[in-house]
Amino acid sequence: MYKKLKKTIKKFFREFLLYHNSSLEYRAKVLTLVIASNNRMSKCEEELLGEIACCIYDNDEERADILVDTVKEYFKKIVTNNGLDFEHLLYNVENETREVRRFVSKINIEMLKKFHICLEDEDDRIYQERVVAFLADLKERYVNREETDEKGYKC
Repeated sequence: MYKKLKKTIKKFFREFLLYHNSSLEYRAKVLTLVIASNNRMSKCEEELLGEIACCIYDNDEERADILVDTVKEYFKKIVTNNGLDFEHLLYNVENETREVRRFVSKINIEMLKKFHICLEDEDDRIYQERVVAFLADLKERYVNREETDEKGYKC
């Protein structure tokens, strides 16, 4: 019971209590984009999400659980149309990538492609591939981009 209460408190106050909360939130948004591409989360995707979270945060089970909960929270908002939709999340990820360049390293295309095995419908697979291709393009655009000022000069 104590562990569940602690997890709930961290979930509500993660912005203040978690080290590098913005990084975790960004990862959750990227993972949610791939999972929400078909508007449902299968048991396979849920299990794969847990494995990926454990892989990302190897020695921190608590942080991995919070990542999974955050993805589920974003997913629920998209499905229930509760202040967030898929296009808005896509736009949000693109803006955050542009503004915080270190987030580019958080996009792991090979990990995201693993979700492909969970889809049975061909149209869903194609759409998910396009989302992953968008994220790969986003990563490529910003990974080696030199910092420039508003006039385009190197800083």
